[in-house]
Amino acid sequence: MLIDTHVHVNARQFMDDRDEVIQRAFDSGVNYMVVVGFDRETIPLAIEIAEKYDTIYAAVGWHPVDAVDMTDEDLTWIEELSSHPKVVAIGEMGLDYHWDKSPKDIQKEVFRKQIQLAKKVKMPIIIHNREATEDIIEILQEEDANEVGGIMHCYNDSVRYVQACLDMNFYISLGGPVTFKNAPLPKEVAAQVPLDRLLVETDAPFLAPHPNRGKRNEPAYVKLVAEKIAEIREMPIDEISEITTKNAFTLFGIQAK
Repeated sequence: MLIDTHVHVNARQFMDDRDEVIQRAFDSGVNYMVVVGFDRETIPLAIEIAEKYDTIYAAVGWHPVDAVDMTDEDLTWIEELSSHPKVVAIGEMGLDYHWDKSPKDIQKEVFRKQIQLAKKVKMPIIIHNREATEDIIEILQEEDANEVGGIMHCYNDSVRYVQACLDMNFYISLGGPVTFKNAPLPKEVAAQVPLDRLLVETDAPFLAPHPNRGKRNEPAYVKLVAEKIAEIREMPIDEISEITTKNAFTLFGIQAK
């Protein structure tokens, strides 16, 4: 049994075969998933999918790339949705310095507002980080994000930042890059992160793991991520699956079905 803790089956890339993709995941032993909505288009669909499937849940938040588009009404909307019985986290949120659509100061403001909202509704947060690690850690510390904790989504940074994340009550989630031959950082993290803080994800349709790199990712492929981590840690795949699933259930407050 596995849970894909971060998937976008609500993305346009799955418009034509969403149900088939979800069924393939179930058939491959990925029994649970969290669908992440991050803007006005993807949030309602994340909720809709979670309502349709008993073992699929949703997270709702605002992506940093689109921070410039978020209004106070959007923040209120996210707060209202947080009370939905299938919503288990706020996010994804964070900072993205790779793209320049949203100025950094606006990204930081929207990030802080969502952390404050998560603390208000007492829900964990999901962090998107691209080329902004030190600023993200600083903001999380200043906003006392340790009160709710959450996930460092698709962690792809140095091991030296891991302890700061753990100290703030965050889990480290690894995705497709841990399987890439030219990506040493996630492998180092996979070897060292405490097992009780480890999660797996796909971020589908993005970042498909080897041997599907470059193709559309699917939640079924989270098993490839778990297998690689098991190989790195010299552990049985079943044990990694059990541990990461238990961790996700604890974080999200999910009961096994």
